Amino acid sequence: MKVLMVSKALVVGAYQRKLEEIARHGNGNVEVVAVVPPSWRDRSYEMRLERMRGDGYELIVSPVALNGSYHAFFFPRLGKILDEQRPDILHMDEEPYNLATFLAAASARRRGIPYLFFTWQNLVRRYPPPFSWMERFVHRSASWAIAGTETAARVLGEKGYDGPVAVIPQFAVDPSIYRPVSTEDGAASSGRPFQIGFAGRLVPEKGVTSLVEACARLQFDFRLTILGGGPAEAEIRSTISRLHLDGRVSMPGPLPSAAMPEWLRAMDVIVLPSRSRPNWVEQFGRILVEAMACGVPVVVSTCGELSNVAGDGGLIFPEGDVTALSGSLTRLACDEALRSEQGRRGRQRVLDRFTYDRLSADTVHVYHRMLTR
Repeated sequence: MKVLMVSKALVVGAYQRKLEEIARHGNGNVEVVAVVPPSWRDRSYEMRLERMRGDGYELIVSPVALNGSYHAFFFPRLGKILDEQRPDILHMDEEPYNLATFLAAASARRRGIPYLFFTWQNLVRRYPPPFSWMERFVHRSASWAIAGTETAARVLGEKGYDGPVAVIPQFAVDPSIYRPVSTEDGAASSGRPFQIGFAGRLVPEKGVTSLVEACARLQFDFRLTILGGGPAEAEIRSTISRLHLDGRVSMPGPLPSAAMPEWLRAMDVIVLPSRSRPNWVEQFGRILVEAMACGVPVVVSTCGELSNVAGDGGLIFPEGDVTALSGSLTRLACDEALRSEQGRRGRQRVLDRFTYDRLSADTVHVYHRMLTR
């Protein structure tokens, strides 16, 4: 069985691990080829392809048209790649309403190739033509769908998709890489400031200014590190200066995915203070599973799927409630036993739900069901 996966998310090197694991779970019977762009533009910064060394799969780097446009980007050479590769299954790791998925679906249908698509969408959003037409075509002609969460699966049904669907989170970790601090790593020095971290896109809905405001209320020594880039950076820096936190908050920009495990292990807590918008709520929160795998406590808002991902492995506060967020940080800073327990629970939750081994086994099962259906 040859599977051709198309995904802009695979520009992140850490995500390519799932390709290797899918091939491994295929026991030599699944050939994996992935089509990825040379880079992906995310508002104010560009993520260039990170090539990771992996076995059992092939990467085809293909340019994208309208790079950075989530609804309208597409791979102009995909039809030619389908003819060259002749896959048994096309796995579109993209939403059903965008142009890339529609064009891929049409190409696959002309060639008699069964395909599946992926969705994170956890709000019932109605799109104007032509996107509504494209979404309807994809829903009707797909052989299968994968939803990242139970909520996304329900939304898919509400929007008219009546085919088979599997719930498989696409963000996972290798627990041998994302692991807690060990004796080999060296223990954190006692007496150091409490380390608070955030990593993600710097956009208003991520609520980073609320995190800065909550930190300004803390009555103990701390350091806040904000990783990422985006259009809200200027506002965040202005908030830091207004609250006189320049010496306690650093914004070093994005960090390569390979460097994330070490950075996470240096943190005492990771915070995701996202805030809902009329047309957006959090769909997953990848940094949460990475932090929990490292045994780092997490504090999350009630926005979207964050509390479902964190479960009993995190502290949860009402979104936008700066006082509650400050209180959660204070609890963790002042209670070493609580930090230890939250770290243990988070690690176990990842082992149970969010490993590449689990993701790939479930995905290969879908492939086999597609071909026998």
